[in-house]
Amino acid sequence: MQQGVLYALMAAILFGASAPFAKNLLGATPPIMLAALLYLGSGIGLIAWYGARALAGKSAGARADRLTARDWPWLMGATLFGGIMGPIMLMAGLASTAASTASLLLNTEGVFTAALAWFVFKENFDRRIFIGMLLIVAGSVVLNWPSGPLGGVPWSGLAILGACLCWGIDNNLTRKISASDAVQIAAVKGLVAGSVNLVLAFTLGQALPPVATTLVAALLGFCSYGLSLVLFVLALRHLGTARTGAYFAVGPFIGVALSLVLLGETPGAAFWLAAVLMAAGIWLHLTERHEHAHTHEPMEHGHAHRHDRHHQHEHEDGWDGAEPHTHAHAHTELRHGHAHTPDIHHRHGH
Repeated sequence: MQQGVLYALMAAILFGASAPFAKNLLGATPPIMLAALLYLGSGIGLIAWYGARALAGKSAGARADRLTARDWPWLMGATLFGGIMGPIMLMAGLASTAASTASLLLNTEGVFTAALAWFVFKENFDRRIFIGMLLIVAGSVVLNWPSGPLGGVPWSGLAILGACLCWGIDNNLTRKISASDAVQIAAVKGLVAGSVNLVLAFTLGQALPPVATTLVAALLGFCSYGLSLVLFVLALRHLGTARTGAYFAVGPFIGVALSLVLLGETPGAAFWLAAVLMAAGIWLHLTERHEHAHTHEPMEHGHAHRHDRHHQHEHEDGWDGAEPHTHAHAHTELRHGHAHTPDIHHRHGH
């Protein structure tokens, strides 16, 4: 669990840090074109990483958990909702919605992610996790609460809520393939989403910004979208969707904190109240202990693992003792009891 929490928080830090930097780029780059460059930077950078890893002699490990034919429908669905429909609906909503209102509405992504995970995909949760999620979302709402009247929400506000729903669907669909290669997943999503958004930007008459701006946007996309998504997928593998979404919800706090540091401003009361609420929510999640007797059904997959209680298998082609390592392996039926989260090995009913 600790490893998954670290992945989720690192993903939130990288994504949250993108806000103040992306805001500086918006002056010289139209929103849809910027979204295209961010996604393309993510996809191209991760494809380079994927290729370098193969050239370095690790292709065998990468192939063991590569995407399979049954993974592609889930990935295409996640890319459609999260990489294409979500950004388009967000841009449509932003066209006639105050930035303060939009920031407040964007916090509903975590709510949609958790609600879909719990009530549609039947991921386990208890009162402690539910309260923790509420505290984290409340902290994010306090952090983004507009100082003026909300006004002007109708269709534009619904479009932003629609974008958040799309991202919530994206997160839950991605969880279905989180045991597969995280770099490959994030690379495909970045390339497909970036290409579609680029075509849309050109169709709307938007031009590429200067070369220097384009390169900065691509680098920002690689770090805050690409690496962040890789870490997010790894967190899904360890924690499940709702818990990963809860930790990821601290992203706005990271963005505001970084903005304050860069601009040299003094944090106000809302900042500290949000910090307390989010810290309390994270504490409830970190101190969760979900334990009961459960049965593991037979399954076969490939991912990075150690020879823990769930991975007691032989190696037909020999093994040099290095851990963690990646290869296809089979799980036989196993019944036992221990503390666990809804990771890739614990997706059972209750």
